[in-house]
Amino acid sequence: MLPDKTTYEELCAQFNWDIPEHFNIGVDVCDKWANEEPDRLALKFVNTDGQSQDITYGQLKEQSNQLANLLTHRGLERGERVGILLPQTLETAISHIAVYKMGAIAVPLFTLFGPEALEYRLKNSGTRIIITNMDGVQKLTGIRDRLADLCHVFTIDGDHSDTQDLGAEMENHSDIFQPVNTRAEDPAVLIYTSGTTGQPKGALHAHRVLLGHLPGVEMSHDFFPKPGDRIWTPADWAWIGGLLDVLLPALHHGIPVIARRFEKFTGEAAFQLMQDFGVRNAFLPPTALKMMRSVPDAAERWKLDVRTIASGGETLGAELLAWGREVFGVTINEFYGQTECNLIVSSCSAVMDARPGIMGRPVPGHDVAIVTGNGAPVPDGELGNIAVRSPNPVMFLEYWDKPDATESKFAGEWLLTGDTGVRDEKGWLRFVGRDDDIITSSGYRIGPGEIEDCLLRHKAIRMAGVVGVPDEERTEIVKAFILLEDGFEPSTELAEDIQVWVKTRLAAHEYPRIVEFVDELPMTATGKIIRKDLRACSLGAL
Repeated sequence: MLPDKTTYEELCAQFNWDIPEHFNIGVDVCDKWANEEPDRLALKFVNTDGQSQDITYGQLKEQSNQLANLLTHRGLERGERVGILLPQTLETAISHIAVYKMGAIAVPLFTLFGPEALEYRLKNSGTRIIITNMDGVQKLTGIRDRLADLCHVFTIDGDHSDTQDLGAEMENHSDIFQPVNTRAEDPAVLIYTSGTTGQPKGALHAHRVLLGHLPGVEMSHDFFPKPGDRIWTPADWAWIGGLLDVLLPALHHGIPVIARRFEKFTGEAAFQLMQDFGVRNAFLPPTALKMMRSVPDAAERWKLDVRTIASGGETLGAELLAWGREVFGVTINEFYGQTECNLIVSSCSAVMDARPGIMGRPVPGHDVAIVTGNGAPVPDGELGNIAVRSPNPVMFLEYWDKPDATESKFAGEWLLTGDTGVRDEKGWLRFVGRDDDIITSSGYRIGPGEIEDCLLRHKAIRMAGVVGVPDEERTEIVKAFILLEDGFEPSTELAEDIQVWVKTRLAAHEYPRIVEFVDELPMTATGKIIRKDLRACSLGAL
């Protein structure tokens, strides 16, 4: 979408959105290429032993058509939800493509979610069908009888109790399917985002969301695509960063995607993968970059041929940018966005110099401003809310089944991100902080409300407050302040039990790495925990 220009001002002046009335993500990222170049490389899957499997666009089309016919045969209708509880696998990509071509709605689910986190999302979305593996089945076992809308569970590694073997079932269906002629405004994907109070909210996106992402992807990768480009990210495809910053935009452009789900991410393994499979472009969250930076003599040990590195989720400092130039030979481009409205700000080394601590300038096509809580612009240099003008192709349709939350996200025509920032006279934007208490840990955005709800179900806990505290490697880690019920005493054993309680019910990345027992919690007059006081207390203890 971006014109190849030499200055940022030229990019903005000559950019125009081209959003057709009808658009289907599945057709765009798969059938478009399969019909013209069926043997074109789409995906390269790397196994844990280092062996790889190539998948062409023709194969993607055939298998996604078989799956679409299978789901149709099982009664899935347009607009109904399909949960995809898988890591970076071929079946993950096929499932997304098939669901989009059917006009149904994909619900990406993170494999590290525990039963309680899954139960809420599946119930709230009314998911009809789940595609998963044995690990997912084990998590669903104890909650399936409470999922009234769930009709079928398909597994990619053989059939298990009350499940069906996806591969075997697909073989019984035709590889010819007529995609639904969806409108660009029709819903396509429901991604749950972290919230600060209560449970997470489902951000419902239309098919146009892919088109809305393209300028940001192209800008953060210095006019992606270029000949020879080949992209990889360790970010899970269940998150908007992996799905819509990498997988789907790359397939849209016909660029091969390297897929590898590390059992345990290490800097050494990342460097080896990039060397062995000729990774030219990568989205690396700051935590991944920090882990790779800790590897000694990387520039001498691996021969890399990198064209672009993009990163987002946390602000990059001068030291990390300098290290990136030394090891990768490129300037890391930083970008900014959130699940509801992603990739709206970016740097781009091809047309502008990086500024440490500054996340970039508005991506062409996105009107980003600093405003008051009522949506009034504030003068340059003053602190305010980072906001995006609507309508906008990358912007979500609504929060699923939460009209009040949807309405409160906007101040007039401005979507309020909930983050605060400052804009200078040339349009550069600096991220300052979060108004909504979101915790950023290892690139994940974690809402304290869901963790607090989980903690309160522990028999020993009367009240709990959760905040993020600074951590050198992860940016922040989760800390829980615990007020115990009568009859329970603080102990190391109880703290460990509480950590396991959250880890096994929500997600491994959400459990409190620090548990502090307290005699009271700071509260407002209406009974809400004052998290800023908890953060201040934590900072004072560091």
